Amino acid sequence: MKTFGLAGWSGSGKTSLLRRLIPELRARGLSVSTVKHAHHAFDLDQPGKDSHSHRQAGATEVLVTSSARWALMHELRGADEPSLEALLARMSPVDLVLVEGFKHTALPKLEVHRPSVGKPLLAGEDPWIVAVATDAAGLAVDRPVLALDDTAAIARFVLDHLALGRPASAAG
Repeated sequence: MKTFGLAGWSGSGKTSLLRRLIPELRARGLSVSTVKHAHHAFDLDQPGKDSHSHRQAGATEVLVTSSARWALMHELRGADEPSLEALLARMSPVDLVLVEGFKHTALPKLEVHRPSVGKPLLAGEDPWIVAVATDAAGLAVDRPVLALDDTAAIARFVLDHLALGRPASAAG
């Protein structure tokens, strides 16, 4: 599976861009999944629900399913956080996995940068950042700069960078 990341400081607009980018890529015929890294404890489950009580009782994994969706929750219980590669290996195959977070992982990434957040560019320190999407005019950086609100141009850049959407003879 092809993977492409979105990196940036909190509040820069990574999630907003992803919400626009996914339907744009799907409209171009790609199947898309996402991986979101959380920097804090999170819980998809709710106290009082059966699945929560299964986890609280010590289950390593709890799979919840319905006619609409299923979710697998895996408790690390003190084990190391799995690598992105290990997590991707658990996912169903798709054309493209968009990764939000995993800022220091070696994968091609688009930096989402808003000067109003008051944080420095990551691109100067991360050779895996292949372009910057920003709302700033005249940003001085040695990578392609894309307008943060131009979702179609960002989608084209990702597809071109990963050689997705080209005929098999051209992608080789």
